Amino acid sequence: MTSVLACLAMAIYFEARGEPIAGQLAVAQVILNRVDDDRHPNNVCDVVHEGKTWQGKPVRHKCQFSFWCDGRPERVDDMDAWETSINVARTAMSITLDVSQGATHYHAVSVAPMWRHTMRVTAKIGRHIFYTH
Repeated sequence: MTSVLACLAMAIYFEARGEPIAGQLAVAQVILNRVDDDRHPNNVCDVVHEGKTWQGKPVRHKCQFSFWCDGRPERVDDMDAWETSINVARTAMSITLDVSQGATHYHAVSVAPMWRHTMRVTAKIGRHIFYTH
């Protein structure tokens, strides 16, 4: 597995494994949309790991994707969900249909980040709301 595929699958797994396939695909597309956006790094792994660091480690709760800096280890415990994440990542990298409708941001419906007021909602899929500038 390439590092790009692994980074994308990891983000899907930890951010959206409980979501329907369309929601997992939308999370992947947010990452791919960010790669194409000049405001973010230009590769998948750097987008997934984007955030503040201190002494080479992510600062807790100061990154773009919460799983990366929540202080818990990234451990895959559900192999079926991991396989699904890999397949969704492969699909996202090979299709042009964007179910997120160009989104570069998202959040779970259970949180209300302040930045949401400065963006336009593009989709609501499962328990996530997707946004663009």
